Amino acid sequence: MKFIQSHTLKEIASLIDCDFVGDPKFEVLGMNEIHVVTPGDIVFVDHPKYYDKALTSKASVILINKKVECPEGKALLISDDPFRDFNKLTLHFKPFRAAHKAISDSAKIGAGTIIQPNCFIGNNVVIGKNSIIHANVSLFDDTIIGDNVVIQSGSVLGGNAFYYKKRPEGYDQLLSSGRVVIKNDVHIGSSCTIDRGVTGDTTIGKGTKLDNLIQVGHDTIIGEKCLIASQSGIAGCCIIEDEVTIWGQVGTNSGITIGAKAVILGQTGVTKSIEGGKTYFGTPIEESRAKLKELALLRKLPAIVKDLK
Repeated sequence: MKFIQSHTLKEIASLIDCDFVGDPKFEVLGMNEIHVVTPGDIVFVDHPKYYDKALTSKASVILINKKVECPEGKALLISDDPFRDFNKLTLHFKPFRAAHKAISDSAKIGAGTIIQPNCFIGNNVVIGKNSIIHANVSLFDDTIIGDNVVIQSGSVLGGNAFYYKKRPEGYDQLLSSGRVVIKNDVHIGSSCTIDRGVTGDTTIGKGTKLDNLIQVGHDTIIGEKCLIASQSGIAGCCIIEDEVTIWGQVGTNSGITIGAKAVILGQTGVTKSIEGGKTYFGTPIEESRAKLKELALLRKLPAIVKDLK
């Protein structure tokens, strides 16, 4: 998330009432998660395991729970609870805005686009030309829809990320300020849910088709001309490259990459990143030919054991 205007390090520190290390006039341009940070951004880190990754990232300001040596050219915000203070900044720069009508006055809808009854179109939503949004679809704030997109009934785009920190009293949610971006010629089936990015974009590329009942997690990027069948669950922060085919009831771990033109057979668990141009099956995932040979050999195991007796 980029700020509307730049702020100084001192101004940001005053918003969350914390100490800082660096020039008080150090320029701060936005705030983002580690995988999408760019120079000028704030990133938060609250576990020693990830200190080095945050300190050496592209982020210019590190919101951290320990006073450490500040890398050259960067600044630190020292907080006893970076997770909490990152949420405070989100609430300040991107506060929740309640809706007062079904289609927001700030929404922009292109020529030839059809909006069926009982849809919700939130603040700053943009829909391109010649798209069809069927009944009972919800497009939450800041969602971007391209041209010639079809979204079937009951789908929800732009819900909050499933991202929680465990506290003694329960779970604390990391607030989402990102977007969902749907490119041209995408089809989305009925009752799909596509979460907005925490601070960046969840993106579905041009020409990709989604069946019914599919979940796409926060900050995931799906490439062009992909085909994803029903009841698949794509976790957050995944990269699915162009022309991937995912058959029914596939699930993925977060943060994995599926290479271009890979085919994932039904009920596979994608537990790790995989190369493109191959067909995969099973949990843990393997190339389908190897997995099917393994299953064939397992069927012979009772006979082998019997012969050994």
